[in-house]
Amino acid sequence: MAFLKTKERSKERFSLLLLDLEEFYFEQHTAQQVTSSSSKERKIRGSFKVCSKSVIFDPEDIAEPILKIPLRDCKKIEVVEKKGNPFNETKPSSISILCGQVYYIKESNVIAPYRIERGEKRLTFQLEVWSKTEDVVQTLLQLHRASCLEKLGDQTAMIAANLQSRLARSSFDKNSFQSVAEKPHMECEVEMVTPLVSNPGHVCITDENLYFQPLNGYPVIQIKLHRIRRIYKRRHGLRPLGLEVFCTENDSCSDVYLKFYNTADRDEIYYYIATFLENHVTEHTAESYMMQWQRGHLSNYQYLLHLNNLADRSCNDLSQYPIFPWVIADYTSTQLDLTNAATFRDLSKPVGALNKDRLERLLTRYRGMPEPCFMYGSHYSSPGYVLFYLVRVAPEHMLCLQNGRYDHADRMFNSIAETWKNCLEGATDFKELIPEFYGSDSAFLENKLSIDLGRRQNGSSVCDVVFPPWASDASDFLQKNKIALESQYVSEHLHEWIDLVFGFKQRGSEAVAAHNVFHPLTYEGGIDCDSIEDPDQRIAMLTQILEFGQTPKQLFTTPHPQRITPRFHNITRSPSINTTLSEFSSASPSEDSSFEDLTEESKKLAWANMGNLKALSSHKIHKEVITGIAVTRDGGSIFSTSQDSTLKMFSTELKEFQRSMSFSNMALSSCLMLPDDKTVLCSSWDNNVYFYSIPYGRRQDTLMGHDDAVSEMCWHDNRLYTASWDSTVKVWQHASDDASSHTRSQLQLLAEYEHDAGVNTIGLNPAGTLLVTGCKDGTATIWDTSSYGLLQQVHCHSGTIHHIAFSPDSRHVLSVAADSCLKVIDVQTGMVISSVKAEEEQRCFCWDGSTVLSGGQSGNLLLWDLLSNTVTKRIPGHSGAVTAMWMNEQRTTVITGGEDKQIIFWKSQC
Repeated sequence: MAFLKTKERSKERFSLLLLDLEEFYFEQHTAQQVTSSSSKERKIRGSFKVCSKSVIFDPEDIAEPILKIPLRDCKKIEVVEKKGNPFNETKPSSISILCGQVYYIKESNVIAPYRIERGEKRLTFQLEVWSKTEDVVQTLLQLHRASCLEKLGDQTAMIAANLQSRLARSSFDKNSFQSVAEKPHMECEVEMVTPLVSNPGHVCITDENLYFQPLNGYPVIQIKLHRIRRIYKRRHGLRPLGLEVFCTENDSCSDVYLKFYNTADRDEIYYYIATFLENHVTEHTAESYMMQWQRGHLSNYQYLLHLNNLADRSCNDLSQYPIFPWVIADYTSTQLDLTNAATFRDLSKPVGALNKDRLERLLTRYRGMPEPCFMYGSHYSSPGYVLFYLVRVAPEHMLCLQNGRYDHADRMFNSIAETWKNCLEGATDFKELIPEFYGSDSAFLENKLSIDLGRRQNGSSVCDVVFPPWASDASDFLQKNKIALESQYVSEHLHEWIDLVFGFKQRGSEAVAAHNVFHPLTYEGGIDCDSIEDPDQRIAMLTQILEFGQTPKQLFTTPHPQRITPRFHNITRSPSINTTLSEFSSASPSEDSSFEDLTEESKKLAWANMGNLKALSSHKIHKEVITGIAVTRDGGSIFSTSQDSTLKMFSTELKEFQRSMSFSNMALSSCLMLPDDKTVLCSSWDNNVYFYSIPYGRRQDTLMGHDDAVSEMCWHDNRLYTASWDSTVKVWQHASDDASSHTRSQLQLLAEYEHDAGVNTIGLNPAGTLLVTGCKDGTATIWDTSSYGLLQQVHCHSGTIHHIAFSPDSRHVLSVAADSCLKVIDVQTGMVISSVKAEEEQRCFCWDGSTVLSGGQSGNLLLWDLLSNTVTKRIPGHSGAVTAMWMNEQRTTVITGGEDKQIIFWKSQC
């Protein structure tokens, strides 16, 4: 249950929630409240707590109420010396407080609205340590003066000065270290943040632990560094001062949230932890999570939690609580039909735009509004809305937020259907949901604490939430809500809601067009509170922002891609495979039953085994760097091109090279096996493409089609695509009926793709409907091969793109370049959804959409997991850069060529 961690809930009656918002708990003293009735004196033992705006007395006897005395209502605070016989023992002095009102809290130990007793009243307390009485009174008088100042800014400044003085006079008690061998790295003043509460103290980080010691003596919090799994920088109060620490991978509630007094201290501790946990913490970006979600590795629920986390939403900050969408729109039917689109809410619109009539009224007001103008006068997430949903499990939070009162019973969270109806029709109600609606803990929907939340106008008590007819109880409601969130419809449309809340429709003209404009104060950077000189105005503005709610940090500035419907397979291991060179076929013969069915399962298994790649043999058959590799269908012949200007043929059966052909004195840049399995095409730096006939063992023809070096080629459905450093890609149609005749005379120029820089690499998707090009200026461009139109152009690298290729499902493009980066582009949106900086340049690769086998500058083969952007295996290979790579269709055999002039044959070991 979000921020209410059961294991951390204390049985102690006192809570920091009894303080006012922005109030601090400074110190506590064991004391007795002295009351008198007629001639009898009564003493109630308890804890006397000094807070920045009040005095709280917490009796040990739970039958007695907790007393809260606001300092601003105090008329006199003094030390009273008790007179006695001078020859007898000295009587203890007392603290006498004359006040105008007292709050009685938890009477009979029941959580309920505070009872306020108004009228002049004198309360007397005796501290157990008498000697501290004078000092405590002086502290109370100072805080009383602060609370009585007319200007809020002056009050805040005086209290802050008192707090900083206390922090400066104290330090972390190193006796709290778990080990005498611990070495402290840094200590500074912070506040520990929990919902509606900040507790000042000291943080100390050592080489083993992170500690927080509260100023008021609450127990020290200790977190072992090796247990930390995630750390996030946070903005708190619109300033970059927060740090949140998680010891779990998936829990939405952190182990500690700290607010620092300056950004430098926050950053130093953040980077120290990150360095210390280098092997444990993986940096995740919105784009990396997006790719995991697109491919079905994350559920919709998990993905939304991650996005909320990255957008500074925290369960410890009610003004930035995680946001989840309403997804169901039907709360009246007896059966929930998740196959009917009408069952679902339109996720392309904000809540305020779901009702057309209400939207028209709001737009009319918006058009006539002076600057700053906005469409909605309230937000979709605020502390009030969060506690509206959670009041049954967080009643003390609601009482804290609303000055000791609950909301009116008819405005409480009484019914799912009523709440949804009000969100559709209410003039100022545009709230979304919170993660609890898609969790497994239904406690927030049931009044299990038997709290008296009032009576409605119809006479009924506010008890459990009323569920729609299609839900039998709270658990059934949550279960069906979860199923709806993960349904096909929501999976296909969730990206539209993400665009509104976290994406490109959050701000600017796109937000206006989507009817998604809120008050400017809710947006990050909407106002700089530090620039407001008047302290009263600054505090009032900050309070307004925090209470109104805040729009999440914008994570995406381009349209969010749609989810790919995931396909899950049960992968079982196949028998081990013989590792002879004769099995290096690109398409195995049909009589080989081992490879008759190239299913997704077998390919997945092959990629899962890619880390077991073993070198079978290596052959130095060229005099310069190898630039291309092509293989015949039966795997019997391997062709390679090189900058030594030769095409060479290697026999896998004889294990030796058999032919060598030179077409000119300039380097060959790539080679390509045509579908007839009889012709090899070679591109050259002399601007030509050469056709080599395997049966005749000679050059068949020459295509002179470019004004600069031809860099790479592709072939699909009788079309040849040639890329060149002359900044063009040309498309040639093979017009002959003779499939074995691939000569220049049968090739007709169909189209020409113009670029702004030399084209260094190209790739076709499996269907041949899309072409991607990579240029020397770092630009990747996606083209439609039927219309020859430009679909996406992305400047994604700062250097020449070495290699570029589509994923097998055509949804993504991967590129590697001279800037040592691997970039994944979403084809639909043109967004770079994953970027990872390698230790060195990667020159070539093969990939399945999430796993990459790449060849690096140092000669190693690297296996990458793009979902976590990590190298999972490093395989030693060449003594120079890996410059060419070929993989068979079964994904079990690999051939690489390098700057060391060698070809290496590899086999995956099951």
